[in-house]
Amino acid sequence: MTKVAFFCCFPTVLLWFCSSSSAFAFQGSCKLVIHSADRKRRVKLNGRLNGAQPKQSEVATEQQQTREEQLQEATDKLASVGWALPYDNESALTSNDPFVQRIDAEIRRDVGVSLDELLNPAKVVNLERDLLKLRIELDESNGDKEAQQVIQDKIAKKERDLNIERRSVFRGWLKNVFLGQAVISLVLSWLMVSNPSILFGGFDWYQDLQLEMPIKVLGFWWWWLFIVPSLRSRRPGGPEKQALDIAFLATPAISILSPVLTKDPQLIWLANFVVVAGSYAYAFLLADDEEDNNTDDTKQSPLLKFVYKSLDFGTGRERGARK
Repeated sequence: MTKVAFFCCFPTVLLWFCSSSSAFAFQGSCKLVIHSADRKRRVKLNGRLNGAQPKQSEVATEQQQTREEQLQEATDKLASVGWALPYDNESALTSNDPFVQRIDAEIRRDVGVSLDELLNPAKVVNLERDLLKLRIELDESNGDKEAQQVIQDKIAKKERDLNIERRSVFRGWLKNVFLGQAVISLVLSWLMVSNPSILFGGFDWYQDLQLEMPIKVLGFWWWWLFIVPSLRSRRPGGPEKQALDIAFLATPAISILSPVLTKDPQLIWLANFVVVAGSYAYAFLLADDEEDNNTDDTKQSPLLKFVYKSLDFGTGRERGARK
């Protein structure tokens, strides 16, 4: 009877034992997988399990993402009150840029003149751009009181400088000074190429060093050194600006190449005069209005764009175009 009961119960006990073992092994495997995944996740999130630290690249990536999110948030806030980034890393400001146009509109409203009529329009644009960048830095400083104070001091200083520059107008009398300088240079240069002894004959060094010919050469070079630059310093626009741009490029070429044909300084001086007069005639009579205003930059070759930008630099029309 005992043997019968044993053989009857043994399969049941064996089945129960196998089932329990399998269930226990499966449960242990699941716990192991879950524990392993949870461990990896905790190491990735806080890097503090068992002394492990997150990788430096992961930390840098998270910091970069945080900065980008903060910058985007700051940009959105500035844009909501009428501010926006004035440029990107691959383009420069021009007179058609909305940022420059907004500055021009504000100056017309507050001062009564255009941006071009200020004494240093490029500096005004640069200060406005620097203030925008500082405001973005201030917004993303994340409550760092010391850093915020430093940025606020910089903002206050640049705002004072900007207030001064916005009221520094290029007055009409200053334009007349440059015009007078051009006229005086014209007369002096003719005397230098025709009879320099009138100006320098009373000096011993003039005779001792035999400077008659060097001064005559300097006389026809004055077209490029003083006369045309003085006229360009008046910041003319339209046809006159184009005429002076052409003259500024053509006069040195004439002064360099003419001695191949003639050694007479007076003839070379007259050749420069003819080139300047011809530049005015071309700009006022033959050039199109669209070409005068340079409104369509897309039709210009890269070389012409570079030349015009180089000529504008320093005459108050470059708009502070820096990267």
